[in-house]
Amino acid sequence: MPTMLSMHAHYILLVVASLAAGAINAAAAGGSFLSFPAMLGMGIPPVQANATNTVAIWPGQLTSVLKLRNDLRRELIIVALIASVIGGVGGALILLWLPQRVFLYVLPWMILASTLLFLFSARISGWLRKETNHPHAHRHVQPLLLLPLLLPVCLYIGYFGAGGGLMVMALLALLGVDDMHQLNSMKVLVACLSNFSAVVTFIVERAVVWHYCFIAMIAAGIGGYIGAHYARKLPQRAMRIVVILVGFGVSGYFFYRNLHPSH
Repeated sequence: MPTMLSMHAHYILLVVASLAAGAINAAAAGGSFLSFPAMLGMGIPPVQANATNTVAIWPGQLTSVLKLRNDLRRELIIVALIASVIGGVGGALILLWLPQRVFLYVLPWMILASTLLFLFSARISGWLRKETNHPHAHRHVQPLLLLPLLLPVCLYIGYFGAGGGLMVMALLALLGVDDMHQLNSMKVLVACLSNFSAVVTFIVERAVVWHYCFIAMIAAGIGGYIGAHYARKLPQRAMRIVVILVGFGVSGYFFYRNLHPSH
């Protein structure tokens, strides 16, 4: 049984990690690398910890969509909605229906892949910006082509999600969306809708530990407000380094845990 002192320390860690996660998500990305392990530290099983963390950080995504709504590609919103709802619900149900050990097995691989994606996100963004430096006409994206390609990404977002936003941006860029503001706004929209679908599923299936969720939600909301306000002043390079180190550390911990389940 954890001592009262250790429980207080875990509560403090959850608040601090959620504050940092909200700030990082507002200024860059990858906040779940901090808030998800902190949720696990409260003694919640991994699947419920992931569900609770998803619910806690979702309100910040909604405010981002509202702020970026003017940059959305209107003709792609319906497709994004369909893919996000189906993928978000499907990914959440897969998470809840599969045994905990399956999630524990794939978890370090997903975190490692997401960390590597985040590590090289600057190069991906640089490539996307290079593409936008060549002016050309507004390119049409075929919705019927986008739907089957976007569905697996939304499925992943509903199941775990970290790094899914960059997948959305890369996919849309390959299909012809070449404006960085449109790419970013569509990324936020897809992530928000997919996670909302997962959130509803988690709530209906009673997979959310509300006591910890409310604490993390309030802290992440405060952190998100602070991060959005000071986004241009924060040392983003240092924040990215922290996220990457935490991502590698967390994935390494779960690789070790899977190899030595008694520890």
